[in-house]
Amino acid sequence: MARNRQRDRAASAAAVVETVDGGLAELVPDRERPRAWTLLIDGAPQSHVDLDDPAHLSFEYQRRLGHIADLAAPPNRPLQVVHLGGGAFTLARYVAATRPRSTQQVVELDGPLVQFVRRELPLDPGARIRVRSTDARAGLAKVQDGWADLVIADVFSGARTPAHLTSTEFLGEVRRVLRPGGFYAANLADGPPLTHLRGQIATAAAVFPELALTADPTVLRGRRFGNAVLLASDRELPVAELTRRVATDPHPGRVEHGKELADFAGGAAPVADASAKPSPVPPASVFR
Repeated sequence: MARNRQRDRAASAAAVVETVDGGLAELVPDRERPRAWTLLIDGAPQSHVDLDDPAHLSFEYQRRLGHIADLAAPPNRPLQVVHLGGGAFTLARYVAATRPRSTQQVVELDGPLVQFVRRELPLDPGARIRVRSTDARAGLAKVQDGWADLVIADVFSGARTPAHLTSTEFLGEVRRVLRPGGFYAANLADGPPLTHLRGQIATAAAVFPELALTADPTVLRGRRFGNAVLLASDRELPVAELTRRVATDPHPGRVEHGKELADFAGGAAPVADASAKPSPVPPASVFR
């Protein structure tokens, strides 16, 4: 009964709205989960957080990033993680819940957004999560060599990844920060003809010897705009286990690697700072 009353209160709760540097931030209550919220910036969904169950990942791409965090080290071993892009700290909360004693650094440029999320969706005070309000690349430059087991890039400004986070120079900094055997995982967004996504695969291949890509098959076939998660490392990737997990998600995805991924990239050239461009503007229909 008490849980039902709590759910009823959440269902009737109004969205919490505040202007931040990136636009209009909204926290919209989840009608199915009593203390869960979706963060939107100017109408674009950014994150979903369940304060009662931080291990619950609602968005498809966040589930795939969660799988990668699960596979970054043996179960229960604490991780050292750098999150480029904070949103509502969904993945940081996930790692803290699934791998206690992990140490995490979150880099989020939008200081007012950080304050808004901290106030409305407080972090567990026992979690070892440090948040820096600065540019993602500038924040990455302050991380010591070989510190991280995992670097997650999920940075969007106006629903686009900034150009300076798409280059070989940027990925060189990522590799510097990773310890040997560490994982880099990036949330990428693109639509037909997938020029940006192919270029990002080529860029990662110029820096890391091992790559895999996971996404909805319709995105990989260039039929719609959507998210793809790129995984890179200097060691052999757990492709079979990642494939199994992605295939059993509520919205199953596909994993490409090796020759199939190289063929998918189609001879695209790596992106350098001098020629880098932001990711494409999503069509308005994506957020309807």
